[in-house]
Amino acid sequence: MALVIAGERSGVGKTTVTLTLLASLRRRDRLVQSFKVGPDYIDPMFHRHVTGRACRNLDPVLTSEAYVQQCFARHSQLSEYALVEGVMGLFDGVKEGAGEHTSTALSNQGSSTSATLSDRGAEEKNNAQCLTDFASTAHIARLLDLPVVLVIDCSRLSGSVAAIAHGYRSFDPRIKIAGVVLNRVGSDRHLSLLKDSLEPLQLPILGVLRRQDNITIPDRHLGLVPTAELPELNALIDRLADLGDSCFDWQRLLPLLKSESLSPSASSSLSPSSPVRIAVARDRAFNFYYQDNLDLLQELGAELVFWSPLEDAGIPKDIQGMYFGGGFPEVFAQQLAENSSVRDAVKTAILKGMPTVAECGGLMYLCEQIIDFEGKSWSMAGVLPTSAVMGGRLTLGYRRAVALQDNLLVKANTTVYGHEFHRSHLTLTPTQPLFETSRYDCEENMGCEGWGLPANIHASYVHQHWGESREIPQQFLKECLKVASSGMWI
Repeated sequence: MALVIAGERSGVGKTTVTLTLLASLRRRDRLVQSFKVGPDYIDPMFHRHVTGRACRNLDPVLTSEAYVQQCFARHSQLSEYALVEGVMGLFDGVKEGAGEHTSTALSNQGSSTSATLSDRGAEEKNNAQCLTDFASTAHIARLLDLPVVLVIDCSRLSGSVAAIAHGYRSFDPRIKIAGVVLNRVGSDRHLSLLKDSLEPLQLPILGVLRRQDNITIPDRHLGLVPTAELPELNALIDRLADLGDSCFDWQRLLPLLKSESLSPSASSSLSPSSPVRIAVARDRAFNFYYQDNLDLLQELGAELVFWSPLEDAGIPKDIQGMYFGGGFPEVFAQQLAENSSVRDAVKTAILKGMPTVAECGGLMYLCEQIIDFEGKSWSMAGVLPTSAVMGGRLTLGYRRAVALQDNLLVKANTTVYGHEFHRSHLTLTPTQPLFETSRYDCEENMGCEGWGLPANIHASYVHQHWGESREIPQQFLKECLKVASSGMWI
């Protein structure tokens, strides 16, 4: 068993409730595995900071329904307790049937993989074609057959709380609402009114969180400020643990959180046939990585060398590939620009043929410049003949992307699925783009994007999760092995 923390809408305090539960469990020295519904990178950072274990994303758009089930089963059984944080409101999804993307994902013409994925996609389409909340928290709860705790923001209601709770409990009888957590309760009198209203429903109140003035996680243009930038985070987590010790009905919650089995950790790593060292940029500027992607690279034989384009004097030695994830290079643009030795080394390595994957923030770093929100220009690696300009417009959503040419990661005509989340745009578009993209939920054409020149780079705004697409990291490592066999060592 495990528990899903859901909200009746966005902004009701799901993350606060989740972190409070996790912090209190860890204070009790409990081994807990957390999960996050959707493509988010930042909430999982907070989970990991509290639990000491990598949080896993559960996203059937980026992967598949089967992968979500497999990922949850594999990781939850290695812990005492398991907790899933939802996304947006309980039933908020992408309003599309599931099967289409899984039937075409990585459907390289003539490959044996194509038939396998096509068969899987057809089966999932039959199962999911009637869904109107695909990839929602409710969808994940149904897939995993898990009970849901509904977080309700009570700051502006009293008696209406019963109507909200009743509506969510009765809307989809397949969803098992185990109870509610009342958040932002103002006073004892307020709580009494809420309890009186809920009593006829006989729906357990599993937690009560009063309005908190001393528990605030700062945010900015793309959501919460990441953990690495919060020097007072440990003190905040301690306050959450204090709150969790007193605000939850642990007698009822612990049995719901308990994992079904506890097994010893088992490594699924493969013995590498040849050494492949991948330099992974990870610091305050670059920290958006799906843990499953990193795990897959290691399982396929790669040694990951983490380094900092902000702090280090140069790129790591003896590497055959580079991986720049997303993050906030615009926030640290001045420091990145001032580290000219690293910028020059990155450009030199790429121009010499170093296979390089750069997603979103990584793409921005490979540009000639980043122009920040104040209009100031900062020099970057200068590999791509364009500049990234920060603006107020948010580009957000799932993407269906069809490869327009053979590139570092996929063959031409391959369809992949990813997610965009940025407030920058490029001054020039590539003459030979990687992808033609469309929105996942309505097939609206979003134009062409992505840089594949020089041919050893894959630079795109589209974040990809490789969990259901091992062919992508395999192809990347194949190109890295060519570097190793050629004797090219940077």
